[in-house]
Amino acid sequence: METFLFEARILLDLLLAVALGFAIGFERKLRFKEAGIRTHTIVCVGSALMMVVSKYAFGSAADSARVAAQIVSGVGFLGAGMIVYKQHEVHGLTTAAGVWATAGVGMACGGRLYVIALGVTAILIIAQCIFHLKFGIFHSKRYYSVKIEFLQTGDENRRIKEIFGTDRFNQLVLTRDGNQLVYNATLNTDKEFSSTRLNEIMSENAFIRSIERCDND
Repeated sequence: METFLFEARILLDLLLAVALGFAIGFERKLRFKEAGIRTHTIVCVGSALMMVVSKYAFGSAADSARVAAQIVSGVGFLGAGMIVYKQHEVHGLTTAAGVWATAGVGMACGGRLYVIALGVTAILIIAQCIFHLKFGIFHSKRYYSVKIEFLQTGDENRRIKEIFGTDRFNQLVLTRDGNQLVYNATLNTDKEFSSTRLNEIMSENAFIRSIERCDND
């Protein structure tokens, strides 16, 4: 009976890990992130379970610190699978960090550090909500890559820089087409141009031969 009550008490620790993992995952699900409720809940309760097993299953011979270290590295490996490089940007880094932190919450539950587990869960959720507010200080600019070909007879290159809001070309190749000097350039801009707007730019500036968005290269 004593053993049953002891294990039932431990089960409550695991249920707390489930609740906290669910809370963190629910916030991620609302933002349509790769790792949502199921991932965060499983990581949290799994970490708590491994802490409990290492602490109680092997008696005094167990070294719970070694198991904790393996949880940290193991979840780090899981998080690495969520990080991808796409469209000149790294995606999934925050999600991977969140899963790693959620494992820490689970470890705190398994170690019966309840105040820390609850406090960190609240901090993670509040921080995510604050950092997603549309304040410029919380967001880095997104840049789009554009390839453009145009004729240079005067100050057309300056005009191109003004249109796209940039101060330089990343790549520039000069060729001659008869007596005409042709610029083939690639530039980055923080302005997003629709295909309609690009067509309008071409029609408004006869010296532009072609414009191509290439941010998916």
